[in-house]
Formats: sequence, structure tokens, C-alpha cells
Amino acid sequence: MANEVIIKTKDELSVASGATLDRLIKPLTHEILLFDSYVAGTGYVKDEEVFAEMKVGDRLVLQREPENRFDGNAILVLDAQKRKAGYIPEKDNIVFARLMDAGKYLIAKVVRMEEKGSFRQINISIFLVDF
Repeated sequence: MANEVIIKTKDELSVASGATLDRLIKPLTHEILLFDSYVAGTGYVKDEEVFAEMKVGDRLVLQREPENRFDGNAILVLDAQKRKAGYIPEKDNIVFARLMDAGKYLIAKVVRMEEKGSFRQINISIFLVDF
């Protein structure tokens, strides 16, 4: 078959075994834009370094936080080093939480960043990663 993956040697498999799933199948994925939003709660983030290193185009990790006492649909927004940047806004998160709870893989990308005094506005686009 023209579209099948064939592992020819044990060495090739061992090289792949150290990688994460998203890195192994990246050539086989499509990112589907779902929604444009922003990162909520940036003013409460204690590690300011996360914002100093963040730039437009960065890929952000989305992680469910169902034990959040304020919002059962809470979704954390993390940078590539898994440092907290904030949350998906509560008004936007219910559909994304349901998708993630159903096993779908969502990411966000930074579209725009602006400092407004002590407040940071980080606009993001949310994508469904389709395998």
C-alpha cells in the first residue's frame, strides 16, 4: 500500500520510542481553526517570565482542570515549558472542555500580545489537531 508506515529495523523503532506521540505523527496531522479568543487571568500569574519569553506564533498547550472550584469546565493555557499563562475564558470554554473530555487534542497559538499597564492581553486562536 502507498500510504502505510513500515518500520524496517529495530534501530528505527528505538529512535521513535523516545519521542512524544505528537512529534511522531506530526506529518500526519492537520490543525483545524475552531475559534479566536484570549487568555484570561494573566494578571494572576505569578511567574512573569512566561510572558517575557512568549511571542506571536508560539504554540500553547491546553490542559483541562476539572477540579477547579470556580469553573468545572476550566482549561489551563500553558506555554511550551508547561508554565501557566492563564485560562480559556469561562464564557468560551464549555465546547472546548467537552471536546477535550471526549479525547480530542486542542492547542492554541498566540496571535497578538499587548501590555496595558499591569494587564496583558494575549489573543489566541484555538485549533483542533486532527490525526
